[in-house]
Amino acid sequence: MWLATQHGFYSIVQKDADLYFVRARIRQDLENLLEILDFDAEILVWPTADYRYRIQVDFEGFLEIMVQLAGQLDYPNFKGRIYECEDQSSKLGPYHRIWELMADMQASEKC
Repeated sequence: MWLATQHGFYSIVQKDADLYFVRARIRQDLENLLEILDFDAEILVWPTADYRYRIQVDFEGFLEIMVQLAGQLDYPNFKGRIYECEDQSSKLGPYHRIWELMADMQASEKC
């Protein structure tokens, strides 16, 4: 699952029955998440992985992340919020490209 939020961009995968990796390409994104959650988790660094930074959580931790991120949604336009966030604004260009690619898919879809 990809999550593009005002606090960071995350990829969350289930690795085992009760083990989830919350992964990020930018360390600050995980630091933001841990601050929001008031969570005590070690940020692991895997230098050669596609997502260099990650934390490990159980299912309850995964649910808490989802609830907290949903509770932080307080803006009418995602890209506008990203523009306003100093530590996230560098992602604005990539988010625009993703938006454009998905808009192109929509335009080519037959109704």
